Amino acid sequence: MALGAIIGVPLGVHLLMTLDPVTIRWAIVVIVVVLLTLLMSGWRYRDRPKAILTAIVGLIAGVFSGVAQIGGPPVVAYWLGGAVPAIIVRANIILYFAISTVLNATAYLWNGLITIKLIGLAVLVAPVYGLGVWLGSRVFGLAEEKTFRRICYGMIATAALISMPLFDTLKG
Repeated sequence: MALGAIIGVPLGVHLLMTLDPVTIRWAIVVIVVVLLTLLMSGWRYRDRPKAILTAIVGLIAGVFSGVAQIGGPPVVAYWLGGAVPAIIVRANIILYFAISTVLNATAYLWNGLITIKLIGLAVLVAPVYGLGVWLGSRVFGLAEEKTFRRICYGMIATAALISMPLFDTLKG
């Protein structure tokens, strides 16, 4: 998956720097909703994960990460779609995002997209993010598989909803 992201992240950064932001946001919302609908329908990728498919998912996630820092939906959809136990899903997602974070930071630095204002915002939200990660790690094993998946679906749906440009007037 990380190998796909090595190609996808720079491509996503290029798109970020050249395409209309509102168009990018709507495209991502539509893709996320389609993936979520597919997952919620009960469809599952029943086969054993294949290297080429995993790399393609990494490529798509890399593009999403580079263009909008939302590489999660393809990765989560891929791992939640399979017949893989939650503990392995969680481990794969955490590892992928650790690698993806380094790739994204490198690409953003290389292209001059990281500014002092952005660093200040990151410093402000880091404690909340850290608290969320810590709490998530503490409650992870408490939920059944079905509950775990429903929570993930709810988080994906919420992210898609609040990302819609339609609601921009309410945010500011």
